[in-house]
Amino acid sequence: MKQLHILLFSISLLVSSTVYSQQKQDSIVIKQKYGIRLGVDLSKPIISIFEDGTKGLGLVGDIRVLRNYYAAFEMGFDEKTTNEDYLNFTTKGSYIKAGFNYNAYKNWAGMNNEIYVGVRYGLSFFNQTLNSYTPNVKGTYFIPTTFEPNTEFNDLTAQWVEFLFGMKVETFNNLYLGVSVSFNNMINTEEPENFKNLYVPGFNRVFLNNAGVGFNYTLSYLIPIIKKNN
Repeated sequence: MKQLHILLFSISLLVSSTVYSQQKQDSIVIKQKYGIRLGVDLSKPIISIFEDGTKGLGLVGDIRVLRNYYAAFEMGFDEKTTNEDYLNFTTKGSYIKAGFNYNAYKNWAGMNNEIYVGVRYGLSFFNQTLNSYTPNVKGTYFIPTTFEPNTEFNDLTAQWVEFLFGMKVETFNNLYLGVSVSFNNMINTEEPENFKNLYVPGFNRVFLNNAGVGFNYTLSYLIPIIKKNN
């Protein structure tokens, strides 16, 4: 009987300790950081190392407005020389994108990682220079001749919408590595006569159905402004 009393006392003590511990943990308020996060797109300088005639700079940023929602923006410039089967042209211009991200990842206490989906509206201002072209002549009677007109088409614009999937991981305090892939759809583009915009800064390669894909690898830093309860 004495052993039973000791066992019951031990169980009640363990239960009381567990309940107290849980109540203490629940009473701890985890505050989340809200601020502006600024960074750079590392994919552009990396690509320029391996692809001749390609260079650019991209800046990224976001602002946390609600617990899982972020207002996001991107801006930058591209210069790319494209060599197709029958023509060679150079595209040069700048772009800006704005939209939002939704973080679908449920963080543990104190973590600020993201697995997100997002949408962007993109706007680009650019020039196209036709460096050379070769008429598509079938057969062997005529010898194809390459022309070098160096014709420049200025003040071109393009608008599009893109849907993104990506993630951001806090590697050090307030320092984030991110990666994302986007699927783009052209809304409107101003094209020169007899020349299709096959590449648009910020949009990248334009396929026949006016669709495109994008990829970036970012390094960014969060500047905390306030902290709110989780």
